[in-house]
Amino acid sequence: MPVTDRARELALAAAQAAADKKAQDIVLIDVSEQLYITDAFVIASASNERQVGSIVDAIEEALLTLPEKAKPVRREGERQGRWVLLDFVDIVVHVQHEEEREFYALDKLWKDCPLIEFVDRDMADAETA
Repeated sequence: MPVTDRARELALAAAQAAADKKAQDIVLIDVSEQLYITDAFVIASASNERQVGSIVDAIEEALLTLPEKAKPVRREGERQGRWVLLDFVDIVVHVQHEEEREFYALDKLWKDCPLIEFVDRDMADAETA
């Protein structure tokens, strides 16, 4: 069963919030066929620990402003600021320092899963202008 509409909405909102905080290499992966505990992963990179924290905070704020609010049921890794995991049940968000992203290579681990298309609205606006 493909990713649910709710998971897609959450993943796109999380990705846009990350992009707004200058996250790099944002990838949305539909893992619904492989895992039964969640439908999608959002993976984003940051160049330093402070930016990791800023991106995580922005994602949480953005998902709380949705018509059907979403709060993480679990938040891990915040103290170290190198890899923070936010579990929203429908999606799991991974915000990683660039070095952790390269070392753990989650996108390569899940390379057989389909990607969910995401276009940063700022990039889309720039292209139409």
